[in-house]
Formats: sequence, C-alpha cells, structure tokens
Amino acid sequence: MPKVKANGITINYDRQGSGEPLILIPSLDLRGTGETEQTIGPYSTGDLADDVEAFMRVLGIPAAHVAGLSLGAAVGMRLAAKYPEKVLSLSLHSGWPKSDPFVKAVIGSFQLIAKATGSVHELVVQGLFPWCFTPELYAAKPEYIQALADFVRSRPVQSIDSFMAQSNAVLAHDAEADLAHITAPTLITFGRYDQVTSTRFAEQMKNGIRNSEVIIFEGCSHAPLFENVEEFNRSTLNFLMRQKERVPSELAS
Repeated sequence: MPKVKANGITINYDRQGSGEPLILIPSLDLRGTGETEQTIGPYSTGDLADDVEAFMRVLGIPAAHVAGLSLGAAVGMRLAAKYPEKVLSLSLHSGWPKSDPFVKAVIGSFQLIAKATGSVHELVVQGLFPWCFTPELYAAKPEYIQALADFVRSRPVQSIDSFMAQSNAVLAHDAEADLAHITAPTLITFGRYDQVTSTRFAEQMKNGIRNSEVIIFEGCSHAPLFENVEEFNRSTLNFLMRQKERVPSELAS
C-alpha cells in the first residue's frame, strides 16, 4: 500500500474507488499503528488530527467526507473542529466527547493486559474483542470471530511502547469544547449494547454538534460495522448520499 511523508512521519494508507473523497479512519493507519511510522509519544487526539490534515494537504485533497470508528471518531471530531473547511461531512461511529472514569478504567485494563502479555495482537483479540462484539455474535458466528482474530494477528506488530502512547491519547481525550466548532453535517452512531462508548454520550454529542443526527444500531456493541454489516452500510451510505449536494464539482471527479 502507498505511503506519504506528512507532519514529520511516514503515513500508510489504502486508496480504493473513485468519486468524492472519503477518508476512513483507521483505513488510514494512524500514527503508531499498522504500517504507519511508530512513535513513542506523548501525543494527543489533536495531534492525530493534525496528522490527518497534513496527509490531506500532501495528497492535494482540499476537503473530504470523514468517517471514524472509536479512536477514529475521536480524531474525526478534533479534525472537524480545528479544520472545518477540510471536512465536508463527518461520521462518528462509537465515539465519545471526553474520557470519563469508566472509559479510563477500561483503557487502563487494556494497558495492563498489553504489558502482561507483551502482545498488542493478543490484547486486541483476548481483551478488546469482548467489548466490541456481543455474546450473541460469539455464540452464533464463532468462525466469523475467528476470522477477525486471524486478520488482527496478520497485521503489522505494534510495539507495547507505541500502544501505550496511543492509549494514553485515548485516556486524555477531551473534545467537549470542540463540539460547538464542528460545522459539517454529522452522523453519530452507537451500538445499543456498547458499554465503553455507550449511548450515555449520545445526548451530549447531539446537542453539542449542530446539524447532527443519531442512529442506534440494535443488537450491536462497539463495532456495528462488523456486527451488522448490511444495516451499517445502508444507514451510513444513506447519510453520505444526502451530502452530495454540498460537494464542489472539482472534488466529485
């Protein structure tokens, strides 16, 4: 996959399709993940947003639709607030405006598991997956969970130090003051059974971001895009199609 130098680091990304630009986070490998350059830190979700903006600048993308899941959503809201002219529309999936005591407790447990196992891959599969998927999905589709685990284990190895820097950025995430500065039409989604970034954040995000709407995916936890692919794609594509009229003609080619 291609790589570019932006904001002082080498960023790995995948490019598919044609038409209006859509940046998916983390299909764009964030700092310290995938094949993007690993840095020890410290850095913040705001710094990660600066990486994305620099990436867009280097590739000559003046503005794009932006979609992010989990940490990607945290980065997306910081990007849309700091660089509103860069974001045509914003999709925030399983996001949160500020890390509260429960989020911090869960992320702290991830850090302990990572240190104990010495493997970020095993942390994700053994420690993070049960927060991402419902017990019903584990029971109904064990082969699907195994396929996702195999994919995670096939990815480039993230060092423990790099994971600690990334997770510390999650612990420190605070975009509450940024919500009012987001001007792009925004889709906010949650899984009904997500505990970490649960619907407890829905009202604050909906009220804080003008021109926003909320969708709750029933029967899902933290990762509806893997748990109910058909419904997730239908709902998110419907939102994106409604934003086409906002795109300057030079961006739609």
